Amino acid sequence: MLFADETTDAIAKIASDSAQKIIVTVVVSAVTTVAAFLFGRYWGRYKAQKIWDSKEFFDRVIISMNIFADGYLKIRTVMERSIQEVFLNRIAIDMVEKASKACTVDQPLLLIPKADRWYVLNFVLNAVAEHFSAGHVKRDAGVPVASVKYAIFLTCEVVGDERIRKVRAMLLRQDLLENFPYTDTMPQLENPWHSNRVETLRKASELYKKEPDLFLMIEVCV
Repeated sequence: MLFADETTDAIAKIASDSAQKIIVTVVVSAVTTVAAFLFGRYWGRYKAQKIWDSKEFFDRVIISMNIFADGYLKIRTVMERSIQEVFLNRIAIDMVEKASKACTVDQPLLLIPKADRWYVLNFVLNAVAEHFSAGHVKRDAGVPVASVKYAIFLTCEVVGDERIRKVRAMLLRQDLLENFPYTDTMPQLENPWHSNRVETLRKASELYKKEPDLFLMIEVCV
């Protein structure tokens, strides 16, 4: 009888110890989860604030057209995406971010390593081609369309503390890239700060003659 009582006590003690361990495990897990959640929110907000203060959004890509019409430079956004949505590879993203941060006032184009330029630009070409795919379907169906050849290139303009810096994939008509019409004059500008864009396009035209593999050509049908 004494043995049975001791066995019962031992089982009760084991059960009690197990219950305590389970409770401790659950409490620790809950506290850790809450702490990680709160720290994650704090860290995310801290990083967001730092990016906002610096006005450097290297995790965004704007694809835009640079149009010269009626004597004006007209900048029109085609799309804006996260960098992950355009460059579908971590290595390519790292290259683009590194090249973006290396841009200067005098060198606004992204100098991607030579062996990787086509592959990186091809990500942008695919995004642009998808956006304008309807025009090519019309052409294939025999519907009259307008066809324009554009050069695609990557920039990250350094334009002052008050302006936002982003990775910008630019479209410029191929003929304008080859013979830029404003090498030493200015077109009319829709906004005064667009003078920086003219300087970027000048630099692009100059660089095209030396390093054409920094550019990729695409035919757009609309």
